[in-house]
Amino acid sequence: MRYHTIRKYRPWLKALRSTRKLLGKVGVGLRWMARYLSWLSPKRYMKCIDWYIMRKFIGTYIYAIILIISISIVFDINENLAKFTQYNAPLKAIVFDYYANFVPYFANLFSPLFVFIAVIFFTSKLAGNSEIIAMLASGLSFKRLLRPYMISCVLISLATYYLGAYVIPHGTIIRQNFETLYKNKRKNTSAENVQLQVDQGVIAYIQHYDNRRKSGYGFCLDKFENKKLVSHMTATEIQYDTISDSKFHWKVINWKIRELHGLKETITQGASKDTLIMMEPTDLVYSKGQQETFTSPQLRDYIFKQQTRGSGNVVQYEVEYHKRIAMSFASFILTIIGASLSSRKRKGGMGMYLGIGLVLSFTYIMLQTVSSTFALQAGFPPMLASWMPNIIFAFVAYFCYRQAPN
Repeated sequence: MRYHTIRKYRPWLKALRSTRKLLGKVGVGLRWMARYLSWLSPKRYMKCIDWYIMRKFIGTYIYAIILIISISIVFDINENLAKFTQYNAPLKAIVFDYYANFVPYFANLFSPLFVFIAVIFFTSKLAGNSEIIAMLASGLSFKRLLRPYMISCVLISLATYYLGAYVIPHGTIIRQNFETLYKNKRKNTSAENVQLQVDQGVIAYIQHYDNRRKSGYGFCLDKFENKKLVSHMTATEIQYDTISDSKFHWKVINWKIRELHGLKETITQGASKDTLIMMEPTDLVYSKGQQETFTSPQLRDYIFKQQTRGSGNVVQYEVEYHKRIAMSFASFILTIIGASLSSRKRKGGMGMYLGIGLVLSFTYIMLQTVSSTFALQAGFPPMLASWMPNIIFAFVAYFCYRQAPN
């Protein structure tokens, strides 16, 4: 009877042994996975000194932004209050449409300056309290001391790039529309004698275009094959379809098409017609600062589209696209310069070295600002013009870094 009972439960015992072996293998795998994940854990690389410096760095950075932007808002209100009153700007629009987008735009624009001010301020304070001397005396190298600075720069650079490339352009549209209504009233809304290549061998011409009504007058569309004119379309008026779900929908009014076949031609005409023309209102009217209203993917697509059409009016767009990437690296360069200049405790204070650092940072930011001028006037490639400040000041940062331990 006992033999039959054991035989009855033998499959269950085998399944139990297989389960134990499987769980053992899973346990070994989990232990190896935990061992490998421990190499990626921040606690392995981040010590108390790292968290301490990062809190000081990011805290001072945020404090500098709040302080300087608050002062900027006060001066801006004092300068524009008369215009807001003259054009009867509502308080809600001033607060939420203008200043709610004014603050992130200028905070992100001058982020490298805020980074430098934060580094100079809290590092010189650490040096004045002999904290850096104690760190170096405990065996910490200057290279190791810069690790939390660089980690903080990574966080700030990622946030700066994401805001500048994806978030702030949407707010810039709202802010510029507010300025057009209640501040400047000088936004360019029309264009005269616009000619552009909308497709391979297809040239469009508009005598006058009004961006407010999204309509143009004196329209002409020519199609060429093997450098020969094969189709010529004219219309007294052209209207962009703003409610269509897709792009490039236009309506032509009082249109006429001449199709040329050797010595013969065919003429068709009508009162109105819906058609697809590979152009948009943004291709026809350019207003100052328009490139700042595009996100980085939109900028990339716009540049590619304009270059495909053979348009040469894309330099400012290329500069803006590359500048957003280059400015994200400005935090690293200015942080190395600031930390190298202010990490030593000096008799008589940090006055002279603080002045040197501020001159360097302002020169760097000025070169970043006028990089578009280099590309437009001096004929520099847009990418080189955008990265030139980084290239120049990378050598300055390296020199300061090499001299700092001495």
